[in-house]
Amino acid sequence: MANSTHHKTDNNTQTWGVLGSYQTTWVRERNMGKFIRWIITHGIAIIIGFALGVYFLPILTAPPAPEAAKLEEMAAGALYSGELTRDLRGSDFVHWGEGTISVSADQITHQGKLAPGPDYKLYLTKGLVDHEDTFDRANAVRVGDVKSFSGFILDIPAGIDVNAYGSILIWCEAFGEFITAATYK
Repeated sequence: MANSTHHKTDNNTQTWGVLGSYQTTWVRERNMGKFIRWIITHGIAIIIGFALGVYFLPILTAPPAPEAAKLEEMAAGALYSGELTRDLRGSDFVHWGEGTISVSADQITHQGKLAPGPDYKLYLTKGLVDHEDTFDRANAVRVGDVKSFSGFILDIPAGIDVNAYGSILIWCEAFGEFITAATYK
């Protein structure tokens, strides 16, 4: 048996000399189980990493909020104001806003906090939108991008009459998600 190209190494594998190695079925199944666990754990890590990136990237790249004194000065000249609250039907732990919205003929000011996220837009609507299923774009006008989560000042584009509307809506355009809303008149 000294010159044989076949010898048994243990109960689980057989080695075939120069022809390579042959593994029994249970060894291959054990390796397949490890491979499947690897795919699952690494897939979960990728999903968590992506979710954290979507959440933290807007925070890291957001411009600084206007100074509190500037927000107060702009809010003082407002025609209307309203309160953002977390208790709206569409609000949850990652989609919320709180604070005061002040609306003048040419600017909208927010003093408060918004849940951070990507691609926020501010719309004027005729009635209060309290959930994404009640948002009718046909009866809304987009004012601009919300880029700061601790207060902002948005210029109202020419041709938009704030008196023709009564509420504001902050909407996540990227995911089609309701963030918050308030009635101002």
